This record gives sequence, structure tokens and C-alpha cells, in this order.
Amino acid sequence: MKGYLILSVVALATIVNVNGLLDGIKRDDNVLVLTKDNFDEATTDTTILVEFYAPWCGHCKALAPEYAKAAGKLAEEGSTLLLGKVDATEESDLAEKFEIRGYPTIKFFNNEKTGPPAEELTTADEAKNFRDSKKVVLVGYFDSKDSADAKVYLDIAADYDEITFGVTYDKNVADALEFTKTGVVLFKKFDEGRAEFSEELNVENLKKFVSANSLPLVVEFSHETAQKIFGGDIKTHNLLFISYKSDEYANNVESYKKVASNFKGKVLFVTINTDEDDHEKIMEFFGLKKEEAPAMRLIRLEDEMTKYKPEKTDFSEEAVSNFVNGVLEGKIKQHLLSQDLPEDWDKNPVKVLVSTNFDDVALDKSKDVLVEFYAPWCGHCKQLAPIYDQLGDKYKDNDQVVIAKMDSTANELEHTKINSFPTIKLYKRETNEVIEYNGERTLEGLSKFIETGGDYGRAAPEEVFHYVGERTLEGLSEFIESGGIKGSNPPAEETEEEEETEKEPQKDEL
Repeated sequence: MKGYLILSVVALATIVNVNGLLDGIKRDDNVLVLTKDNFDEATTDTTILVEFYAPWCGHCKALAPEYAKAAGKLAEEGSTLLLGKVDATEESDLAEKFEIRGYPTIKFFNNEKTGPPAEELTTADEAKNFRDSKKVVLVGYFDSKDSADAKVYLDIAADYDEITFGVTYDKNVADALEFTKTGVVLFKKFDEGRAEFSEELNVENLKKFVSANSLPLVVEFSHETAQKIFGGDIKTHNLLFISYKSDEYANNVESYKKVASNFKGKVLFVTINTDEDDHEKIMEFFGLKKEEAPAMRLIRLEDEMTKYKPEKTDFSEEAVSNFVNGVLEGKIKQHLLSQDLPEDWDKNPVKVLVSTNFDDVALDKSKDVLVEFYAPWCGHCKQLAPIYDQLGDKYKDNDQVVIAKMDSTANELEHTKINSFPTIKLYKRETNEVIEYNGERTLEGLSKFIETGGDYGRAAPEEVFHYVGERTLEGLSEFIESGGIKGSNPPAEETEEEEETEKEPQKDEL
């Protein structure tokens, strides 16, 4: 889920911005600074993306310049879309109201809808003009306003902001739109032009229908479609990175479109133009360079985002179909990022690990191997760097200890998921037992961790309690003074069995 958050932010950073609305609210680089006193004003009758952040969070710091860049860009374009931010450590009431449990958390508020839930169409000309007014519209045809389906349809329309609803109770109007019976039809200016709803009319079924039919079979990633792609109900996406100017573009997209029809409602097929500078961030996320296009990657946006790469560069209908089916059927393993192994990876006291040499080094049962999983942009990692180098110098002549590090933003491991930086793990000799370090990040502390076989600096499961109470000075003080009893989940005094897994301490959150 955290990987999905990063991808969503990368995508949304290309589409959301702020204009001159709400002049009474303070701005920081065109981003609205929101508090409990102005939050309702900022989110009423507007469309706004809000970041809940913590000043100390490394990931929030990394997002800040991209967020500000997005705000500045759409401000210049005069967009009605807004960007805002909330310091959740200061605005605890807002953080509790929206159940903020990690940083950054991004929430989208769309409250621009006004007037009746659905436009009533009373003439054939009105109906045709409505049908042709937007790329996608939904029209319901019912016998009367009092019919059960009409009431359900209007209730759904009142709370559904993603599409424009129309409604008619006149058979002549319905005939003009080629209705053959009462029901709901989605009209669109692409693919087959219309889709008829055939399920029981309820919120869940209608949302699935709209989600499956309101985007083209092959979606071009753009400012307008990014949120629909990454924020929609379909969480499996097959992405084609390709230059729209290339000679193979037309043929590859045609094959893509034919295959997409077989996976409608299950998989989104998306093209991303590698000629656009704004798309470089997404390419970087997948470890791709422009010269590697055309390239295909499939992603599944579930609890943990997983990425898949085809074995061959083949964009025929058969190859694309086999690749997608292989992922859905579990026959294709996820693709993991890896840097090339540097020739001098073991030259210095702190060894450099990448995905390909990680197991050979870290799982060497003849040695205790300490690994720092870091991110180049992480402030805490930068602070640790000189101490970690000192640690490497201290153990460089010890043939039973290896000090190593790995850039976890460019290297991924199937057996180890890193969600915060820095993360430090000891891989013990003889057993390969993995122990995470939770102690002070000092030369002395890290040395004791190694020399005690991971005992020093490891929080015992029974000593770690997860705080879920009010995030106030009083609440946290009571939690500490009670030894973790007050405010824990489950309450410590009610826990009969020792937990099997150790809860991680809070570091920079993704």
C-alpha cells in the first residue's frame, strides 16, 4: 500500500494545482496551509488534494518540492484544482477526524457538485445535446420519478461526483437516445460509443459499471486521466511506455487495444508517452530510461504494490495476452529493481549490496552481516553515514563480521520489504536469523548490537506496545508513565498471549 501511495503521489503531482481561489488562506509556494480554522472553507465547493504531513518525516520532505512544483504549474494555468497541506503534528483535531496514522497521507476532496443530482431531459434535442456535451455521461430512463429504480439512481447521482448524470421519464426522449427499454446507458466519445447497464441497480454495481466503461480500452496517461487511472477501482494496470512519435506506436497500440477488450473491468491498459518530460518521474519509479522504450510493465496496486516485467520485448497480441494472463494466474514472478553490481563493491570497509549479490553476502552463514537499508534522500540516513563508515573501519579486519549497505530505492528483495529508512538488520552467522536494530544510532550502540549477537538494541516483543490513544501530550505522557498500558492496542493488561511478531518502532514513514 505504501508503494501505491508513492506512485499515486508521483502521478497526481502531474495533474493537481492551485489557482487564485481562497485568497484569505495563507499559501506556501502556492500550496494552501490548512488548519482547523480554515479547513472547512478550503474543502467546501472546491476540488482539493490535501497532504497530511509531519515536519520530521523524511518522505514528506522528499515530496515537498514536487508538491510545490505541481502547485505552481496549475496556478499558472488558472486551474480550479487546489493543493493544500496540514501539519498533522500541530492540527491534531484534523488528524484524528481523518484517521491519519502515517505520513504523508494524501486525501482528495471533491465537493464542487451543485444543483440537482441528475439533469432532467425533456426533449429529444436536449437529450442529444446532453449526450454530446462530455466525453462520458450517464443517462437513466425510467417510467416515473417515483419508480424504485429512479429513486436509487437519483440517490446514487447525488453522491457520485466522477460523472455527469442525466435522467428522462419520456419515451420519445428515450427513443431519441435509442433506448430499447427502461434502464441506464453510459454514452462515451470513444470505443463502441455506448454501454448498457444490465445488473441490479445499486451503488456497488453501478460504480463497477462506470469504472469499467468510462475510460477507453487503452487509456493515454495525461493530466486529465491520471487520477482516474490510479484512483479508480481497477487495481491491476498494464502500462506501455512508448514514444508517441515512434514508427511502432500505431501497431503496438492497436495490438494493445485488441488484448484490452478481453480484460475489460479487470485490467486497465495504459500508454505513457516517453516524449513528455513530466512523465520522467513515473519512468524512474519503474527503473526505466527513455532509450528502453517501448517497454511494458504490469502493476498490481494491493496491500503491497507489485511490479511485473515481460521476459521478451514483444508487443504482439499473443505476447501481451500471455503476459497479462501469466501475471493474473500467478505464473509470472514479480519484477524487482536492481542496480548493476559495482566492480568495487567490496573495496571499502562498508560493502555495497545490490539485489543480485545480497543473498551471497548477507546470508553467508560464516559471518555476522549488518546491513543498512537506506534512501539517498533520507535525512536520517545522511546523519548516520559518517557513524556507519566508522563502524566499517572498526570491523574491517574482523573476518567474522561484514558491515554493508543497500540503496533500497533502487534495489528490491522478494524476501525483505523495507518501508522506512534507515532500517538496520543483523543477519546472524550459522542461523541466518534476522534481527532488526532499534537502539541508538551511535558507534557504541551499533557495536554492542553486533557483539551481543543482536541482543542489545533489540526491543523484546513483550516490551513493545502499539499506541492508539489520543495524540496529545497528556495521552502520550500517560502511555509512557503506565509502561505502555494506557492507550495500547490491545490494552497491555488484557493481553493474555505473547505476540508472535515484533512491532516495528516508528521511523520515517513512507
